[in-house]
Amino acid sequence: MQKGRAFKRPTDMTVNASTGQVTVRYVDDGKEKAVTDQLKLPVDVANGIVTTLMNDIDPKATKTVVSMVVSTPKPRLVKLAISPEGDDAFSVGGSALKATRYVIKVEIGGISGIVAPIIGKQPLDTHVWMLGGNAPAFLKSEGPLCDDGPIWRIELASPVWPRIDRGQKR
Repeated sequence: MQKGRAFKRPTDMTVNASTGQVTVRYVDDGKEKAVTDQLKLPVDVANGIVTTLMNDIDPKATKTVVSMVVSTPKPRLVKLAISPEGDDAFSVGGSALKATRYVIKVEIGGISGIVAPIIGKQPLDTHVWMLGGNAPAFLKSEGPLCDDGPIWRIELASPVWPRIDRGQKR
């Protein structure tokens, strides 16, 4: 469910993984609408659990691909390509640690996937920082939560990150 000022269209999507039925309820021009579609869902559908899924990503893998159902508002199946991008230093309680920074790219696929970057409809990348080791943990993410949405930064309260100039490349 997404609603509030940050979202251009209030949307409620329900995915029944066992049957493949996807229902999207949304508001367009003040009118409530609903779209129900039957999708062939692969076993790797990661809706709503991407940050939890990140705990199982092998940091040595150059790329991990999972599926996700998105609403445009019509339901559509896309791929998330998750790749390690580098390491960043941070500290907790004065202890220096290292996080693996991942980039998550949305792969639309088909003709739409070819056209999307040309017409400016390719979703922005999301970056996720994970603490590795025997008990991996989510640390923070930066990216949009929906199509055409603002960039959100979600992070734990305790890590201290060095200040980086926004114009500086990572």
